[in-house]
Amino acid sequence: MSRCFSLVCLILFTTNSWVQADEPTRYLRFQKGDTVAYGLLEGDSVRQLAGDLFGKHSKTEITHALKDVKLLPPTEPSQVFALAGNYRSHIAGTDTPAKFQIPQPFFKSPSCLIGHQDAIVIPKDARDVHFEAELVIVIGKLCRKVSKDQALDYVFGVTAGNDISERIWQNDEAQKDIQWWRAKGADTFGPVGPYIVTGMDYGNLEIQLRLNGESKQKASTNQLIHDLPTIVSFISQYITLHPGDLIFTGTPGTTSPIKPGDVIEVELEGVGVLQNSVIGEQ
Repeated sequence: MSRCFSLVCLILFTTNSWVQADEPTRYLRFQKGDTVAYGLLEGDSVRQLAGDLFGKHSKTEITHALKDVKLLPPTEPSQVFALAGNYRSHIAGTDTPAKFQIPQPFFKSPSCLIGHQDAIVIPKDARDVHFEAELVIVIGKLCRKVSKDQALDYVFGVTAGNDISERIWQNDEAQKDIQWWRAKGADTFGPVGPYIVTGMDYGNLEIQLRLNGESKQKASTNQLIHDLPTIVSFISQYITLHPGDLIFTGTPGTTSPIKPGDVIEVELEGVGVLQNSVIGEQ
């Protein structure tokens, strides 16, 4: 075996730091009893990891059946961003496309995040709540003032997300809030998961949303107005991004209301299906 080949193997298979290999790798954050940990998906099993997913970590000998663990939001971010108007199909017919010549990020509350199979709760006074299927960027290391050429080096992977939005609070001229703090950031308005996936072409993935089994949104991430390197670089010029931070990258096409009893599935190619039911606030 050549020295060069040995070095490549060492880089790809080391478990002491995250590296994007050629094949997709699926990570998850889970709970089993009193244990909360990161894991590596291996078929229908989860191999528990020790250490920091975004730093030094290693595989353990502990495995769990996937069906026996609860999937949690895949990170605990310090910040959650989302992009407005980042697919032409979503802003078509509006009078605001000029606003989106540069990325238009906004904040979602970290407390809005829920995981796969958790319930989206519609607040009692909400009247027009919509789904929004999105690819979500997972930041892998401290990121400050990076160039577009460097930006993907700071992306750990991607996951699926649903940017739940209350349109009256967001848009109604007579009743809208000045900021989108509750329209986009209310509790449970940020489903993400089920897995973080690395080692794919993030700019060419199919994304679709099904509402009660009926396809409502379908597009490719190659249709993003601002691609992942542009988004990460732009935000990092002004706000330092930290490992585990999330960036929702925008939704395609049109959206429509959801109601208690609905089941929403966001499927992101290579990542899997993020499924959430909808209930009303009690």
